[in-house]
Amino acid sequence: MSIAGKAVLIAGATSAAGLAVAHALIAGGARVIATGRSAERLAPLRDAGAQTEVADATSLEQMTALAARLGPVDGVLPLVGGWRGGGGLAGQSDDDLAALLPAFAAVRATSRAFDTTLQASEAGRFAIASSTAVARPLAGGANYASVKAASETWARAVAQGFAKAARDAGQPLRAASVVFRAKGALEPDLLASAVVALWKPHAEDINDRIVELAPAA
Repeated sequence: MSIAGKAVLIAGATSAAGLAVAHALIAGGARVIATGRSAERLAPLRDAGAQTEVADATSLEQMTALAARLGPVDGVLPLVGGWRGGGGLAGQSDDDLAALLPAFAAVRATSRAFDTTLQASEAGRFAIASSTAVARPLAGGANYASVKAASETWARAVAQGFAKAARDAGQPLRAASVVFRAKGALEPDLLASAVVALWKPHAEDINDRIVELAPAA
């Protein structure tokens, strides 16, 4: 399998990572739908050849409406993110946690809105960008690591849902949910390459997998 001809939604796509993923997918022959809350910030994605939609990736209502408008979709990648931290446990403020929680909200909203659509695809893929901080959380990044851990847990629950639905229907598994873990700052080009590669293996080989993003040796 390949990415060619697939329709992929990048939700919260206005970061450098979103633009890099969009470029890589489009170069591979995919149709890309990019969402963001600002038409102005979506302009570079539109210029790159993506279909752009002004929509809030953290809103289940807006993501459900978008899913109904788009029809068949083969991949969903929520990229709402950001970093707030430092100062040990004493520095883990409620304001910082509130600023980080939209990343988890986007994982929940997009996975729920597009669950049926991804399962209907011949090769549905759901993937999130996480951090190695989940495996080794530090006091100064406790808020951040906790939100990433919650997102990973949700993505793994999505994977179990895909597997159960296929098993109950007596059908082969065609949809997969994957967690990408970055060490330190997320490198856009590494994420882009990993996302494009999601359609090479069969779903059963990658569903519920945690993949660490590391430069080639």
